[in-house]
Amino acid sequence: MNTIKNFILILLLSISHLVIASGIENDFNITEVAQDIYLHQGIHVSIDDNNHDDIANIGFIVGDKCIAVIDTGGSIVIGTKLLNKIKSISDKPICYVINTHVHFDHLLGNKAFVLENPEFVGHQQLATEVERNREFFLDQFKNDLGSDPTLASIVGPSILVDKPRQLDLGGRVLTLIPFPVSHSHSDLIIIDNKTNTLWAGDLIFRERIPSLTGSLIGWVKVMEDLLRLEVQLVIPGHGNVAESMPIAIKQQREYLQRLLDETRQAIENGQFVNEAAESIDKDNLSNWLLHDFQHPTNVSRAFTELEWE
Repeated sequence: MNTIKNFILILLLSISHLVIASGIENDFNITEVAQDIYLHQGIHVSIDDNNHDDIANIGFIVGDKCIAVIDTGGSIVIGTKLLNKIKSISDKPICYVINTHVHFDHLLGNKAFVLENPEFVGHQQLATEVERNREFFLDQFKNDLGSDPTLASIVGPSILVDKPRQLDLGGRVLTLIPFPVSHSHSDLIIIDNKTNTLWAGDLIFRERIPSLTGSLIGWVKVMEDLLRLEVQLVIPGHGNVAESMPIAIKQQREYLQRLLDETRQAIENGQFVNEAAESIDKDNLSNWLLHDFQHPTNVSRAFTELEWE
């Protein structure tokens, strides 16, 4: 009788262990949003949150020959989780890690991929931006850079893109297009030609309020450039996938134009920057998440750019 009870107890513990292990394995979401295109969707929390390293949309594209990773997350832990997911789905080698821009939440996971020996790819300005931000990243995100963080923990690009170019994954060609200063100084998009899927990086935000670090005027212009792209699926840097470009950029386009118009008006009215931050889009007309957290900074940067135009 005791033998049977012991057997049942062991069986129950084994099942429990499998359930727990499965939960750990599945806590990192991956969705196949188009044929052989896999997305991990980031969460909407501020950079002050403990989970700030997992706020960006990242993922990978599988070709016949090899795999391209699109952004790697905001920590080596997130990068490692992404790498493990890739290996659970495909045994093809990783030939490229493409960073859409310099921001920590898209780039600090690069270190997790170094032993895979990929080419690291980015905008022509990305190497400069990485060097400029190394000390900042190490100071502000030290806990996200592994057990022994150093400046070398921050991995920059080995291939720089200064004009549209293509990468072949084997039966699958990606088109990479660099943009002038807009959301940041190093924005790069990736189009999968096989499915007409666009990885927009942070040139497009959905649900979560955009973060302006480049040029507001430039970003408004880029919105028009993006509208001319013939794509069928849009993966933003943050937020849900969209089934067309007009849907993808509607919320952001309205906000950026409002930010531009109202900041110009505030300057013309003689307001100081702190007054402008309190009056511009004070009702959050686009219903952004984290509006109170990011919007005042956007106003400040817009004000600085437009003050002397």
